[in-house]
Amino acid sequence: MRATFLSPPPGLAPFTDFRLEQVSGAEGLFTLVSADRPEVRLFLLDAATYLPDYSPHFSDAQREALGPEVPNAHLFVVANPGSGGTTVNLAAPIVLDPATGHCAQLILESGDYPLRASLAQAA
Repeated sequence: MRATFLSPPPGLAPFTDFRLEQVSGAEGLFTLVSADRPEVRLFLLDAATYLPDYSPHFSDAQREALGPEVPNAHLFVVANPGSGGTTVNLAAPIVLDPATGHCAQLILESGDYPLRASLAQAA
């Protein structure tokens, strides 16, 4: 699936065009690969699969980033695998409108969620 960011994700400027691909054999695990430079990629977890209680609050301005109503938006968190375990970024989820492929990484204003949370503890 094509994923087009409305503005470059933090740390990945100037890239906005990506491909979202499910990792074979790993339910809810995806790679987000730059259409321009395949070595630029992120691992994403489907929040509904791995973090069913994760329900960040978005400001009105953030809700409108993808359009006034995104009824079937998918919520993802960036995963960072490492030798000490996988961490997830709960402070800046990625919201994707599957109908249009438009997406945005929204930095939460509340401060309720950490930038790096252990996946084992977050789940």
